[in-house]
Formats: sequence, structure tokens, C-alpha cells
Amino acid sequence: VIQTVSTKPFDDQKPGTSGLRKKVRIFQQAHYAENFVQSVFDSLEGYEGQTLVVGGDGRYLNREVIQIVLKMAAANGFGRVLVGKGGILSTPAASHLIRSSGAFGGLVLSASHNPGGPDEDFGIKYNVSNGGPAPEKVTDAIHARTLAIQSYRILAAPDVDIDAIGTSRLGGMTVEVVDPVTGYADLMETLFDFAAIRAMIAGRFALSFDSMSAVTGYAVEIFERRLGAPAGTVRNATPLPDFGHHHPDPNLVHAKELYDRMMAADAPDFGAASDGDGDRNLIIGKHCYVTPSDSLAVLAANAHLAPGYAKGLKGIARSMPTSGAADRVAEKLGIPLYETPTGWKFFGNLLDAGMATICGEESAGTGSDHVREKDGIWAVLLWLNILAVRRQSVAQIMADHWATYGRNYYARHDYEGIAKDRADALMAALRGKIRDLPGFATILGTVVQADDFAYTDPTDASTSSAQGVRILFDDGSRIVFRLSGTGTEGATLRVYLERFLGPDGKLDMETGAALFRVIESAERIADIEAFTGMNAPSVIT
Repeated sequence: VIQTVSTKPFDDQKPGTSGLRKKVRIFQQAHYAENFVQSVFDSLEGYEGQTLVVGGDGRYLNREVIQIVLKMAAANGFGRVLVGKGGILSTPAASHLIRSSGAFGGLVLSASHNPGGPDEDFGIKYNVSNGGPAPEKVTDAIHARTLAIQSYRILAAPDVDIDAIGTSRLGGMTVEVVDPVTGYADLMETLFDFAAIRAMIAGRFALSFDSMSAVTGYAVEIFERRLGAPAGTVRNATPLPDFGHHHPDPNLVHAKELYDRMMAADAPDFGAASDGDGDRNLIIGKHCYVTPSDSLAVLAANAHLAPGYAKGLKGIARSMPTSGAADRVAEKLGIPLYETPTGWKFFGNLLDAGMATICGEESAGTGSDHVREKDGIWAVLLWLNILAVRRQSVAQIMADHWATYGRNYYARHDYEGIAKDRADALMAALRGKIRDLPGFATILGTVVQADDFAYTDPTDASTSSAQGVRILFDDGSRIVFRLSGTGTEGATLRVYLERFLGPDGKLDMETGAALFRVIESAERIADIEAFTGMNAPSVIT
């Protein structure tokens, strides 16, 4: 029986860069999740009888919301839903399943790298038929609908068994519970030389992968079963609703255990981690941390060594806050470099148009045209493929890269949990200074350009403005200020700090020392402590 349930709008359901993210207790309010899901469906056209993909990262509330989605999809006229066994689908695996099944779209239930548990975070994101996040025109329509919704449709029916692979009926709709790993792992085998990686591992090459008790427990299937790494290579492989009380963000703060292992005297040759929903990555060689910006550049420069990219790249895309390291690779390869706003949806248009092949963000997201999401395991496998071919250590590869292209010393300082009015005031004050900043002298040097980044998409001429304040200096250094859209409480100010030295410069400095003057200049220009009350960042990556 299809029920039409009366409801009232919630005024806080505006999707951010990656869907709607709120505390679990917010999603647990009566009608809250249902309102948002119905608003998604109401904003779409032509889905009747079509296929919907549903899955998530296994965090707290994942299973309950999946049952709501299934019953609402049946009541709204979808013909088929593909759901990952146990409700599990990593974000890149969901993207691949949408694409490979010809689905109309998908709902990915995740708050990505945010913590999970009854007092933590949950999220819902709609992906379109190309497998990528909904573009702004769709998310804007969803938000408008959340403010006007008066009812939602849901099937009155028992919960569906999502723990056994197979097919069942829910009203007039077919529900298929599918293996969340095999199709994705098979795709990886088409892109990378598994035989070469397997031989390298068999030759006493040691690696360590931390799944962070999150969705990429499927790394066991790939690294241990298919590539022959010893049992135990993958740590924290069981997805847990609260990620084992850990913060599933693969950075140097939350993956400190892996970092310490890689800096020890008896460190493995290669270490990596992924995040809550499997779309981010952390790369650390033996005694050698690789920044996400440098990783993007190295992967782009060496991608041709993997079978899936042997013909070369069509272009490279990076988010605006990501360092310029990839720009120098694109210049040497003679291919375009696209600088986009933050958000993977901007890369999707370039990938669909065949204008770019590899994309990356400084926030540890890297991917290619094999799906329309960033992909943590993909990045790790491409690194392993490069290591297998070049037969050098990570440290040697980085040294060679900097000797060829120069080095972009780079860091991101996050000031978390700022009162939103204070964060907005800081950004407003910065924007008010933009016109007067060129010519401004600091201990770093003179400002030569300042702007509020705006982007015109080359594929559809759509525009995005107010994407972050950029300040460029006469020595090639750069500072970027922007507010993050991925948190659930308060505001996070992200400050991106960059200093470039050419191949003949000092390439082995400690990052903090290299960036000292950049950091001091950022504080002076933005009056960070005065606005936030914080004399140091919460997290440095």
C-alpha cells in the first residue's frame, strides 16, 4: 500500500558540495530523511520504471535510511533498485555501478571522511546517470523543493533483506542485492598491470593499507587476494558503524598510526589509507609522506606506465586550492590544465566531454575517467603500478619529480568549529580588501594579484563565483582562503599555503620551514586570530 504522508519543510536541507550532511540526530527527526529523499525524486523527470542505485559507507543509520529509500523508491515509481549487500557501496563503486548498469541515478549514503556514530554525522548525496554528483542546477532544484514540500510517498511494507545477494519484489519494484566489490575490483584489473604489481609484492616489497574501519575493507579482496599481499596487509578492514571510534579521514592527524609505522626504522616500502566512503587516499612511502597535490602531479606524469593510460592523457584538472604542481606536468606533456572550483561535479563535465583524464584535489581526492568520483583505491593501485615499473622507492620518485619540475611546498591549515558569523565576517573583510591588495608588501614579498575565484565551465558555459579568495605573490607563492562545505557544525576556514622553488632551488626543506613566511603573511592579511579567536589551526595537512 502506497501511503501519502503529510509533512512540513525543514529549512536546513540545502545540499553542500557533496550532498546533505548533518548530525545523525538531525536525520533521526520524524520526516527529515523522507523529506529530503522525496525532494530529490520530485526534482527529477523521467525516472518511472528506471533503475536506482543505493548504498553507503556502513556508518550509523545507513541501514535504516536504506530501508526508507527502498520503500520510497517503490512508492515513487522506480522499476528497479540495485543495493549493495549489507547496504554497503563505496562512493567510487557506486559510481561504477550506476554507469555499468545504465541506472537513472543513485543515492549514496555517506558523510565521507566525517566521523560516524549516534552522536556523529550522516549524509545523503544524489548522483546522476554519468555516475557523478548532481550538478548545481539539480542540487538547487532539490533545495528549492525541500522548502516547499508538503507530503511524501512511501510503501507500507516489511523491511527488505539486504544481507543476501539476490532479487526480490517490493510492491511493483524489483530489488537486487548485489556484491559491492567484484565489479569494482574487475574494473581495476582492466586499468592496471596486476601481474607486475603481484610480482613486485612477491619480491619482498612490503605494503600496509589502513581501511580505517570504513568501507574499503574490500582492499582485502584486491591487495591480499588478487595481488597476493600477506594476510594482515590491510588493517582495520571491517566496516564499523562508528569507524571504531576513529575519524575516518586519511590525513596525518587521523591516520597517525600509519604515519608512525611508515616513519619507523623497519617501515614497509609503501603505505596508504582511504576514508569513510573510499573516495580519498593517503600516500606515504618509507620515510616519505606525499602531499595530495604532489601525488596528483606524480600520477599524471607517470600514468602512461599503467595499461589503462598507456595512450596518454587528454588533460589534467585540479581544484583551485590544489597546488600548481600538476600545472607544470601538463605544460611539459603539452596538454590542457583546468582549474575548477572545489567539488567533483566540476570534474565530471570535463571527463564526460573527453577534455580531461586525471583529476585531483588537495583534500586527498584523486581519480580519472574510469568513474565520475574520486577513488582512493584507484590512486593506490596507480602508485603501485608506477613503483612496479620504475623499480624505485617513493622517496626516489619524489626526488626525481622535483628535480624535473621544481617543488611546490604546500600545506593546508584548517580552523574548525568557528562560529559561522565570525567566519563569514573574516571572508567578507578579505573580499573587501581584494582591490587594495596588489602592491601590498609582506615579509613574503609583494602581492601581485588578488581575486575571488570565479569559474566558467568550458563544457556548458555555466558559471560559479565567490569560490575562494586567492592572493598571489611576486615569487610565485600563493595563499587561498575559503570556507569548507563538508562540515556539519559551525564553519571551517581553510587556508592553503604554497611556495614554489624551481629545480635549482632547495628541494629538501621541511615543509613548515619552507612555508614560514607564507604562514605569517596569511595571518597578517586575514587577521585570522582577531576574527576566530584561534592562534593556531585545528589541523595541518
